[in-house]
Amino acid sequence: MIKDLPLEERPRERAIHNGIEKLSNSELLSIILRTGTKEKSVKDLSIEIIDLIGDITNFRDLTMNKLLTVKGIGQVKAIELISVIEFSKRIYHDTNKNYIKIISAQDVFENYKNLFFDVKQELFYCLYLDNKNVVIERKLLFMGTINRSVVHPREIFKNAYLTSASGIICLHNHPSGDITPSLEDKRLTKALVEIGQIQNIPVLDHVIIGEDNYFSFVENDLL
Repeated sequence: MIKDLPLEERPRERAIHNGIEKLSNSELLSIILRTGTKEKSVKDLSIEIIDLIGDITNFRDLTMNKLLTVKGIGQVKAIELISVIEFSKRIYHDTNKNYIKIISAQDVFENYKNLFFDVKQELFYCLYLDNKNVVIERKLLFMGTINRSVVHPREIFKNAYLTSASGIICLHNHPSGDITPSLEDKRLTKALVEIGQIQNIPVLDHVIIGEDNYFSFVENDLL
């Protein structure tokens, strides 16, 4: 057990005296989990989780169900660990939001899916890009009900001029989880593309975000 270790070998004490950056992955995980079980120390539990996940970068995609397969991990510990991972994702996203380069719809999904986490109504964002496809600004323009969102093209292009954008990517969510574009989505996208051609500020894509997937108008040859 952790309490049986010499004081200088316990993760919390090592963090205090040596600095948190000196701790191993299993030691950091031990601090997050706090306790083990009667049969298994928190250190052993941490090592078992890391062995299960493999590469530490795989923690980004760790699910509750996978965690619950580890003996000694119940719902409370699973939720706590998943929450820490999600919080870390959001910190990373906000830290790097001033230099996000968009090459594909997958980039849009990976960088901005958290904006729609557990949201019950439609949110319509625009990403304004420079001529190197780097995001200049992300702007929430419209909020609708769970069924529809009223979008005004003038607001979309006004912000494009204000930011001196070279291109626009639209993205919104379908709270139902069904990413199939509605007739309204298709009509709106067509109208925005036509206006963009006139204004010489192209609409590069329209991405619909679901629960864990996305629909790209470009990838589906609709733009």
